[in-house]
Amino acid sequence: MNDILSPLVLSQWQFGLTTIYHFLFIPITIGMATTTAVFQTAWYRTAKVKYLQLTQFFGKIFLINFAMGVVTGIVQEFQFGMNWSTYSRFVGDVFGAPLAMEGLLAFFLEATFIGLWIFGWDKLPKGVHLATIWVTAAGTILSAYFILAANAFMQNPVGFRINEARGRAELTDIWAVLTNKVSLASFPHTITASFMVSAALVICIAAWHLARQQNLDTMRPAIIFAMWTMIGAGILTVLTGDQLGLVMVQTQPMKMAAAEAAYNTVSGSDASFSIFTLGTPDGVNELFSIRIPYLLSFLSTHTLTGTVEGINDLQAQYRTLYGPGNYAPVVWATYWSFRWMIGLGMLSVLLSAVGLWLMRKGRLPKNAWVWRIAVWAFPLPLAAMIVGWIFTEMGRQPWIVFSLLKTSDGVSPNLTGLDVLISIVAFTLIYGILAVVEFRLLKRAAQKGPEGAPLSDASEAPTATVTVY
Repeated sequence: MNDILSPLVLSQWQFGLTTIYHFLFIPITIGMATTTAVFQTAWYRTAKVKYLQLTQFFGKIFLINFAMGVVTGIVQEFQFGMNWSTYSRFVGDVFGAPLAMEGLLAFFLEATFIGLWIFGWDKLPKGVHLATIWVTAAGTILSAYFILAANAFMQNPVGFRINEARGRAELTDIWAVLTNKVSLASFPHTITASFMVSAALVICIAAWHLARQQNLDTMRPAIIFAMWTMIGAGILTVLTGDQLGLVMVQTQPMKMAAAEAAYNTVSGSDASFSIFTLGTPDGVNELFSIRIPYLLSFLSTHTLTGTVEGINDLQAQYRTLYGPGNYAPVVWATYWSFRWMIGLGMLSVLLSAVGLWLMRKGRLPKNAWVWRIAVWAFPLPLAAMIVGWIFTEMGRQPWIVFSLLKTSDGVSPNLTGLDVLISIVAFTLIYGILAVVEFRLLKRAAQKGPEGAPLSDASEAPTATVTVY
């Protein structure tokens, strides 16, 4: 019972749950802003009404997600002071700089140009109005970079010094923080994965309409564009993920060891990568596995003979460096989250490739199962990103700031388990209400379809009109 009401355990659960909930809206917002900009560019260049309709339609989806992302993100700030005040005091001087840049530069950029885009349809020149949505899209991406730069400090601390008198890290080089090798590698990986998520949402919505033989003239190009986006972004996500893996081995070798449940140092053919494994939860005893020889060595070093350090050897090194303790993360969670991330992402790309083949030469599949799979496959890349985040954060444990501050030392003093439990219940109720509101708004907007869109290709094209939100 004491473990259940532990302030540390409950604070970890609260942060994980609220962050995952907030994260649901982030990749959709990032990807949908660019998607809207692409459709508006197509309208600007071709003057075809269907691209105007797609711009306004998916622009509405973008605005709903942006608003929900802002609301749910506010809770994150409260948690730093409420549950993790020791961590906040230790890292605040460094962590606050990129977060301030995100708020003062990127977020204000987004908010300003979103307003110009919403209210500028009939007031701004067509080209200037197009620029506002592109600046908004750039702002969402820039915002992600500053957040990732802050998180990268937790993975690989740079650009700081420890003030022993005050017991905290202090910023000495903001450029080092912003160009941290972890953030430079994680940023493109996160953005391309976000494009996969937004593409999946477009596929889902378009498939729902196409299954009902409605809005064909608008939804056919939308779904084809989204499937090509899914494939292209999926390939880039794999390539950027490979680079992130190399950086991870350099900065956090224990995370890579845990990702493969490799307790002993291996190299060459012994450094195989297990596609699937059955064994004990801690990964010590293996009963059955499907392995690819040399692949772990290649992923870690880009050579077939490279050495991958094991958990046991790294544990001995860390005890020498940091003192007694267990420095291995929860192996089963790290192992499986890594594989679910890869598997769900690859399945999303495969389904899009099949969809393009089925819709080749202007065809429209008649089998209802094709559309059902397309609609219900939407969560796949989003789930891949979520488990990828779980892998990133749980693989760093027991550190909240790698090599500097343990998670157990970052929780607020005098915080009781009851305090955290009450806040979890409150946040759950609030987030539950927001979830219902978000789902209903999205469902209503998605099912309504583009304003004035023809129900089929045979319908008369409507007059181009502009909707002011």
